[in-house]
Amino acid sequence: MRIATFNVNSITARLPRLLAWLEKSGTDVLCVQETKCSAEQFPHEALRELGYASAVNATGRWNGVALLSKVGLDDVVVGLPGGPDYEGVQEPRAISATCGGVRLWSVYVPNGREVEHDHYGYKLSWFRSLTAAVAGDAAGPRPFAVLGDFNVAPTDEDVYDPAVFEGLTHVTPAARAALDALREAGLSDVLPRPLKYDRPYTYWDYRQLAFPKNRGMRIDLVYGNESFGKAVTDAYVDREERKGKGASDHAPVVVDLNLDR
Repeated sequence: MRIATFNVNSITARLPRLLAWLEKSGTDVLCVQETKCSAEQFPHEALRELGYASAVNATGRWNGVALLSKVGLDDVVVGLPGGPDYEGVQEPRAISATCGGVRLWSVYVPNGREVEHDHYGYKLSWFRSLTAAVAGDAAGPRPFAVLGDFNVAPTDEDVYDPAVFEGLTHVTPAARAALDALREAGLSDVLPRPLKYDRPYTYWDYRQLAFPKNRGMRIDLVYGNESFGKAVTDAYVDREERKGKGASDHAPVVVDLNLDR
């Protein structure tokens, strides 16, 4: 089974590219973030024509997550159980389902904006709710993983220059401690290999030639439990999909599983 996670930065704006990538990559299950559309605008029919069932948690504007699957889409849970509200609503940042016997979450963790901003406190609270919500599956025997845009670089090795990011919400000790707590619930970081250069960055800003200069971050992560980790045969960042006109500012992270291992 081939599973991937991809912050598409607007599924409607990138739909032709996404459909082409799905066909080319042979992905069985895709976790999508930042759909930037409402549930009514989501391209279910175009995806169905490629053989994908889809489940979406989206209300328009800037967030939104989805799961696309060719191998089943069962027991869908929309939202983060027990998750916090921001400005009176729970933002559409989580969705989970069972696909081909694997329980998967697609998550888009809040950015946090600035350390002094209310959104940063919301980010840390959201992480605590996520950790509590996944703890049972993380410790269980069924293959399980949380995939998505975590908006945290786990270590200084995951940014091109730590001095550039100092003080930003992607690298604070508290945000990294939140990732540590998630791992301690029974999950491990599935580290992908880069297709070019020595570090598997997944995000490059559109500005200042960040992509060709490889000034990136690794913030799109795959955290799997023991059963999931034992089934992994390969993992890589599909850097090629970041190239060219109309690309997202993120690249897909692809994980291959052999569930018979």
